[in-house]
Amino acid sequence: MPEHLASAPGTDPLIPPSSSAANAPAPSLRVINEALTAGLAAAVVGVVLGLVVSAVRPNLPLSGVGSFGEISALAAGAVAAASTGTAYWRSRHSPGQEWRLTLAPWRFAVNAVSVVIVHTILAILGTIALYYVLGQGFIGLTMEPFWAAVLMAVNLFLAAHLGYVSASRMTTQRMSTLLVSFIGIGALTATITAPEADWWTYHFSQLGTFDTVSSWIFNGTLIAGGLLVTTFAVYVANDMRALVDRGILTNPHSPRTVSAVFVVMGVMLAFVGIVPVDVNLVIHNLAATGMAVVFLGLLIAAPRVLRGMPRTFFVTTWGFLAALVISVALFVVGYFGLTAFEIIVFSLVFAWIAVFIRFLGVAGLRASA
Repeated sequence: MPEHLASAPGTDPLIPPSSSAANAPAPSLRVINEALTAGLAAAVVGVVLGLVVSAVRPNLPLSGVGSFGEISALAAGAVAAASTGTAYWRSRHSPGQEWRLTLAPWRFAVNAVSVVIVHTILAILGTIALYYVLGQGFIGLTMEPFWAAVLMAVNLFLAAHLGYVSASRMTTQRMSTLLVSFIGIGALTATITAPEADWWTYHFSQLGTFDTVSSWIFNGTLIAGGLLVTTFAVYVANDMRALVDRGILTNPHSPRTVSAVFVVMGVMLAFVGIVPVDVNLVIHNLAATGMAVVFLGLLIAAPRVLRGMPRTFFVTTWGFLAALVISVALFVVGYFGLTAFEIIVFSLVFAWIAVFIRFLGVAGLRASA
C-alpha cells in the first residue's frame, strides 16, 4: 500500500485529520499552467478528431441524433474524465489538500471516481446543450472539415481546461456547489428530454421509467449524485473536525455523526436511481422515503449535534423544518400532487446542504471576530 494513501492507526476513514481545506487559496500558477497544458493537448486531439469525423461522416448536422454535437459530447466527456482524474490525483499535495493523503485507499478511490463521473456527465450535458443552441441558431448548417476541427478543438479545450481547474481546487464549498448544480442540471435535462409530456401528472420518479436517454440521464444523475454525496461527507467531516479542534463546535461526535448521515443519504439517493420505480416499487420507495426521514432527523437533531454553529443557522434550519412539515401537510390534504411534493422535498434537502456549508465555512470567523 502506498505510504501516502495509508490510514493513520486508530483513525476513522470517514473523518480525516483537520485542516484548512475550506480556506484553500486561489489556484496556483502551477495549476493554471497544467490546466492550460491539458486544454491545449485536448485541443490538438480535437483538431485531429474533427478532421477524421468530417472525413468519415461528412456533412453531419450540428445537433440531433447521430449529429456532430453528439460525437463532440462523447469526446468532451472523455477528455474531461482524463483531465479531472489527473487534476484530482495531483492536487493531493496542494496547500489545504494534504489531508487527503491520509485517506484510506478505498475512500480516496471512491472520492476520485465520484468527482470524475460528475465532471464527465456535466461536460457531456453541457456540450449537448451548446450544440442544441447552435443548431437552433444555424438551422440546416452541416459540418465542413475546417469548422469541424475548430469546433471540436474549442469544445475539448474547454472541457479539459475547466475540468482540471475545478478538480484541482476541490474544497467543501466547491463540492457543495458542484453537487447542487449537478443534481439540478441533470434533473432539468431529464424533464426536458422526457418522451411523455405529461410525466409530471404521475410522480417525479416517472422520469426514470422510460426506456430512453431521458431515463438514463435521470437515473444516472441520482446514482452519480449519491456517490458524490458520500464524497461530500468526507469533506464535511474534515472541516467539522477542524472546528471541533478549535472549540467552535462543542459536540466532539458531530463530525462522525453528520458525515455518517450524509453517507446514508448518498447511498439512498443512489438506490433511488439504481432501482427505478417500475423495477421494484418497494425498494425504490424505501430508499426515497428513507432519505427524507434521515434528513428530517438531521434537522431535528441539529441544535444538539451542531451545537456551536451561529444562531442564524439554527433559525434557518428551523425554517427548513417548518417548510418540510407544511409540505407534508399540504400533500396529505391534497393541495398539491405527489410530483410537486417530491420536488419540494428534493429541493429542500439540497438547499439546506448549500446553506449548511456556507454557515460551516464562516463559523470560525464568528469566533475570531
